[in-house]
Amino acid sequence: MIYPEFLKKNDNIAITAPSDGNRKETDFNRLNNGIKNLKDMGFQVLEGALICNSIKGRSGDGKARAEELEAFIKDKDVRWIIGAKGGDFLMEMLSCFDFDIIRKHPVWYQGYSDNTGLTFTITTLCDIATVYGGNFNDFGMKDWHECLTNNLKIISGENIVQNSFDLYEDGYYDQPTGYQPTGLESYVLTKPIVLKQAWGEEGVPLTGRLLGGCLDVLLNLCGTRFDQTAAFVEKYKEDGILWYLESYSLNSDSLMRGLWQLKEAGWFKYAKGFIFGRPAFYEENYGITYEEAVTSVLKDIPVILEADIGHKAPSFTVINGSIGTFGYQDGKGKLIMEYQ
Repeated sequence: MIYPEFLKKNDNIAITAPSDGNRKETDFNRLNNGIKNLKDMGFQVLEGALICNSIKGRSGDGKARAEELEAFIKDKDVRWIIGAKGGDFLMEMLSCFDFDIIRKHPVWYQGYSDNTGLTFTITTLCDIATVYGGNFNDFGMKDWHECLTNNLKIISGENIVQNSFDLYEDGYYDQPTGYQPTGLESYVLTKPIVLKQAWGEEGVPLTGRLLGGCLDVLLNLCGTRFDQTAAFVEKYKEDGILWYLESYSLNSDSLMRGLWQLKEAGWFKYAKGFIFGRPAFYEENYGITYEEAVTSVLKDIPVILEADIGHKAPSFTVINGSIGTFGYQDGKGKLIMEYQ
């Protein structure tokens, strides 16, 4: 596994838009605030030309989005590239993206949700570690939540332990500026975080090479020419794979069908366990709960639910390709990552 060079003070950070771009006042406020925050910390921030575009859910056509990302990858001074936004159509740029460029110039790529289309493929196709973490606008609040501080520490090479947080944000809040000095426009944390172990023995840590992302996107990748997952898990079968997964809008039946599809495609052959984040939008069809949907497919393999991963902030920063150890006890979890 190749780990790009970690971030240092005064390094260049680039913002690109491989999916959608910013489109409303709140987006631009958070974008500008995030740039200011990182510059105030001593970093240089480079802005892709597409990050302020949004036309029918896209920052540009597939070719333009691929070229913007490729230019940042080839820039030897850029250490950390962050996706501006999520969306629905990142897959269009994959057909135009030259993966050989990042093979020749390994650099940290970060994003979540639709950015799974890059974080997952760069790791499985190129053996380069990537970051499943906040999109750029998450860094645009006045008082950073601990999860964002942890993100910066991790991308700077600090070996930290990430522990479950106390509360999470159950919903989506469009704050007017994102930068009120009172701190009221950070995450709106209202519900207690309580993890649940569906399969496995409590107190026994799960260890394996971390791999995963947003299930909605992974299902689109499965079976395409960008899917070399079976070969990847075979290569790392001695380590085993510790899967982390989260869903955006899958209902009970689509979740069950999706997990069945990935299982039958050989993705879970060497699974050491599964960590599921809090689902963003979940509808119970046939009275099937989220836990029932998951465990009906993933039987007799350790499964942990409601973890700090995904769309409902705050979330852990997860390094795809690293060796992860996830501990669970009394409704809380902790994640340790090793870069080997």
